[in-house]
Amino acid sequence: MSALSAKRRRIRLEADAYRRLHREILERDGWRCQVCGSLRGLEVHHVQLRSQAGEDTDDNLITLCSACHRRIHS
Repeated sequence: MSALSAKRRRIRLEADAYRRLHREILERDGWRCQVCGSLRGLEVHHVQLRSQAGEDTDDNLITLCSACHRRIHS
């Protein structure tokens, strides 16, 4: 790991700010799963997982239905 990446802190929002971003992601994605197009059971997924230093940023979040979200994590 480089010195620059070691000093870089990942972005993790407070609860209220994350709720606002969550809604923005749903709106940005047209309230549809970005894999299958479903309008039901929508969730916001971290492309790079939080557990792997993924950030709470709009470019790291995507709307998925619960079925597609489960498939990605399995």
